[in-house]
Amino acid sequence: MTKQPNIILILVDDMGFSDIGCYGSEIHTPNLDRLAGEGVRFSQFYNTPRCCPTRASIMTGLFPHQAGLGFMEEDIGNPAYTGTIHRQCVTIAEALGDQYNSLMVGKWHLGKQEQQRPYNRGFDSYTGLLDGASNYFKPEPIKTLIKRNLPFQPPDDDFYTTDWFSDSAVDYIDEYGQQEKPFFLYLAYTAPHWPLQAPEEDIAKYKGAYMKGWDQLRKERYDRLIGMGMLDEKSSPLTERDSGAPAWDTVENKEAWDLKMAVYAAMIDRMDQGVGKVLEKLKELHIEDNTLVMFLSDNGACAEGIGLQSDKTPGTADSFIAYHLPWANVSTTPFRLYKHMVNEGGISTPFIARWPEKIRQQGAITHQFGHLMDIMATCLDAAGISYPETYNGNEIIPIEGKSLLPILEGNEREGHEYMFWEHEGNRAVRQGKWKLLSRCKMDWQFTAAWGFRGDRGPHEEKWELYNIEEDRIELNDLSDQYPEKVRELADRHEQWARRTGVIPWTEYMEVTKTEYLLRTQEITWD
Repeated sequence: MTKQPNIILILVDDMGFSDIGCYGSEIHTPNLDRLAGEGVRFSQFYNTPRCCPTRASIMTGLFPHQAGLGFMEEDIGNPAYTGTIHRQCVTIAEALGDQYNSLMVGKWHLGKQEQQRPYNRGFDSYTGLLDGASNYFKPEPIKTLIKRNLPFQPPDDDFYTTDWFSDSAVDYIDEYGQQEKPFFLYLAYTAPHWPLQAPEEDIAKYKGAYMKGWDQLRKERYDRLIGMGMLDEKSSPLTERDSGAPAWDTVENKEAWDLKMAVYAAMIDRMDQGVGKVLEKLKELHIEDNTLVMFLSDNGACAEGIGLQSDKTPGTADSFIAYHLPWANVSTTPFRLYKHMVNEGGISTPFIARWPEKIRQQGAITHQFGHLMDIMATCLDAAGISYPETYNGNEIIPIEGKSLLPILEGNEREGHEYMFWEHEGNRAVRQGKWKLLSRCKMDWQFTAAWGFRGDRGPHEEKWELYNIEEDRIELNDLSDQYPEKVRELADRHEQWARRTGVIPWTEYMEVTKTEYLLRTQEITWD
């Protein structure tokens, strides 16, 4: 009998589709590029457009609402909006059970109460941050850090969260990689989520590299994506620069904008260095051949307007700044829109898988599409373990995800007939080549100076219909030409929404009595 594989799942935070080298970026990511060269990359892999829902879907193999994360961590007394993974679903760690040592490092963001923590949801040992984001050098006192299931207080000096995560993952592999029982390691980085903070030596590599500006950078990334065969020039032409970003030639203080992107690049670079440490430890222990490694991002690039009025220098421990819409427009090349949205720019992620003993098509790009809820099914398929019908006396919701192994092994997979999304009233459904979407908008605009702005309550826009095979970047709305297809897919979305417990965003806002947009210059979302 073939030994069950070790499984490593690496998740990064708020990173766009084109932000690593093997997806067209100028950022130095040799270790992720190596994974891609020895495995398979997906050109059409989907996440959800926000942190918590993605994590819930990954962990459970379900749509976020089914797991209790229809929005974020608020509990409104509705099963689809509990703010944490409820007990009618299982995590990957719980499903793998006693056959695996299950370990987690990094950002949890699925509940901070004791019973909600990773070590009470199937993980044998957890080291990381329970919150959504923190200062990388000096995590705020209100943040909850854990080291091997116990509270952790980081040192005052010589601490950087990304390095802590990487080194902790290596320590776990060193300990559990030499045991007979295989391990499952979930490594969830906060990088490159704001605040922009990175070691000075990494920032120095990129200072000045972005003085050419976002217009030129988008073109260069696009050319590489086309050249490597990730995208097709006919169906995916480069979109126009976002209207919220000025032409680079008109920008004042270019050095300040260059620094923001340099720090962002440094954060990804440092994360990649950590991935390199993980891969090196696998090689050192002679276990890399039978280890399945998967990598992806939790949502699209982030255009939130954090720190727009700040006078602090990006990169330093006392700064709290994001890189803002114009650079997010580069990260999401060539797609439109960002985190929060269900356009391709908000829900498309790099996805890489390597498993030398099983994946023979080294360096391949697949154009079959998958979804992050397929990760649970893939882990169980690789391990030869069945998804449970009950767990600890609770009936478990049937899994929605489907194994990716057929694709990874070079075969055609019977994929999802329909895929659905809903977040903050932003809705979408995909069926084959067709994608129907509707945005829930306020009187807002994305602008380089302000990020999100708005003055009145949310209202759903009309349904838009796109042929993704011919128009991946969603420029040609076909809803007027194919009204029957619009009605069909809209009905399907409504049926799915009822089945999974989605409530209208306006109703959610009424229940919570919260403001959708904070009337401050700085947004405090995670």
